[in-house]
Amino acid sequence: MQKQLTAKDWILYSLLSLLISLVVLAMYQIDRQWSKLTEMETAMSEQSKDMRELRSAISSGKLASASVASFTGAKDVSQAFKRAQAASLQTDYAQGDWSVNALSSNLKTITPLVSTDADASEVQSYVLETLLTRNPDTLEWEGLIAKSWTVSDDGLVLTFQLRDDVKFSDGEPLTADDVVFTFNFTMTEAIQAPRDRAYLDKIKEVKANGKYEVVFTFKEPYFEALNIAGGSIFVLPRHFYEPFLKEPQKFNESKGLLLGSGPYKLQDPKSWTPDKGNIELVRNERYWGDVQPTYNRILWKVIQNDSARLTTYRNGEIDAYSARPVEYEALKKDAQILAKSQNYEYMPPVGGWSYIGWNQQIDNKLTPFADKRVRLAMTYLTDLDRIIKDIFLGNAIPAISPFSSTSKQHDAGLHPYQADLEKAKSLLKEAGYEDRNGDGALEDKAGKVFEFKLTYFQGSEDTKRMVLLLKDLYAKAGVRLIPFPQEWPVMLENLHNKNFEATLLAWTGVIESDLYQIFHSSQIANNGDNRIGYANPELDKLIEEARSTVDESKRMPLWQKAERILYEDQPYTFLVRNKRLAFIDKRINNVQMTKIGLNIGLLPLETYVPALQQKYTQ
Repeated sequence: MQKQLTAKDWILYSLLSLLISLVVLAMYQIDRQWSKLTEMETAMSEQSKDMRELRSAISSGKLASASVASFTGAKDVSQAFKRAQAASLQTDYAQGDWSVNALSSNLKTITPLVSTDADASEVQSYVLETLLTRNPDTLEWEGLIAKSWTVSDDGLVLTFQLRDDVKFSDGEPLTADDVVFTFNFTMTEAIQAPRDRAYLDKIKEVKANGKYEVVFTFKEPYFEALNIAGGSIFVLPRHFYEPFLKEPQKFNESKGLLLGSGPYKLQDPKSWTPDKGNIELVRNERYWGDVQPTYNRILWKVIQNDSARLTTYRNGEIDAYSARPVEYEALKKDAQILAKSQNYEYMPPVGGWSYIGWNQQIDNKLTPFADKRVRLAMTYLTDLDRIIKDIFLGNAIPAISPFSSTSKQHDAGLHPYQADLEKAKSLLKEAGYEDRNGDGALEDKAGKVFEFKLTYFQGSEDTKRMVLLLKDLYAKAGVRLIPFPQEWPVMLENLHNKNFEATLLAWTGVIESDLYQIFHSSQIANNGDNRIGYANPELDKLIEEARSTVDESKRMPLWQKAERILYEDQPYTFLVRNKRLAFIDKRINNVQMTKIGLNIGLLPLETYVPALQQKYTQ
């Protein structure tokens, strides 16, 4: 049955109509907002496209170089970015493409503080930043995160004024609180960072004085104070890492917790794990720097076999190849390599050095290498001339100590040990080792054969060849070397636990070496880098005195005295410093030599690929 509408019904229908109208209006407003956002995204995309097209026009010569300055930003930039700005003003400069590199082994972790190898440090250097950086041409300090700094008259107080525009890659601002947090986090005993604590042990406290001023106070004078405070501490974001103070073991066992303010970032700062093998960083679109990073991505491919790395380079899948000495001369005459490569042969200005470390104590029991005479005998058996000739084909020089022969730290009166089989046998006999049964092998007084395992990284062909040569050299004296190759993560774990008899390794070089980290007896415990258990009270005293001596003219004689003790004690048998024999793809432009080596790894990257030669579009 039909019913007529009443006044009440009209009111209800009116209210319902009004409600429907409001909903429709709200939907229309939301739609307008989405449209506006879409327009903004399109505009940004078009601007990005215009920028890429302009770069292409510049690199192809279609745009006069006079117009370049207005686009690339010919403006005042901080000194740290001057070289990068100069690169960006070149007529064929273009952003984009990828920088593709090779690693010879899988990394165990890239989490800062926890990681201990050079490859992990290289990856981190693209993501994390320090307050200061060195000018690669003059080696003088320049501001990076810090725009200025002062040092008190007594050298104990360093005050840094920070830039107010620095942001981490997640958009959070970097302030003095982050610097203070980084120091306190590192010095927390529960955090697995013994190496870094060894560097920072002379700092009494770090305090924030406002949002953009941070003050470092040292316990005593330290010759490397500015380097430590300004150039060695990678600033960590407090908001990202602070939660791990409640779960330090979770941090210590992590593999890829990496977030910073640098020009590149992990796509997900918690995502990387060793099973992924390759490591890929992407451009930090929020990068605060005066000049933006060149490449869209930085990629490291894990290629453990030397021959496979060369093949990959030939195929254009990686941008650089470090040649082995045994193949270098042939590659310089290889037509394909010559056609695609620029070639650099040089001794790194701050190059590293290789060594054999003799572990003096395993499970609280002394090893044969606890005897100084045994270590010295092993050095006399290690024929450096043969190693340089047969393994490096002359592309290396002897390493007398941790100090370069060109360094002021080096005592010019010290020279490499010359091979001397008879001297070695005499020292071993004095130490109680001789051939007691005529089988050609040395035994101790209890009749135990003198043999040891030499731990080394299995991925290097040159290292394998060197170990075989050492085996033959030692056998002449009746000492049995047992080659013990290991994968890199396994080797690091054994070194960490001091579970090895002897190891063949290398340390990276620095401008002025501080022996504390490697040779001071305090660094034996708590997973320090004195993995061989070497202790000499006289050396400890000299190291401490040298570190506290700011006057260089007084400090250098102390380092030279310390060097002589190492020379006489031979806790390591120091091997060689080898040349870099590098081939770099010609598509990589603006490769230059500096006082710290090639500028390939300088940040922000100074090298680039002209638009017409780029291979990767994203």
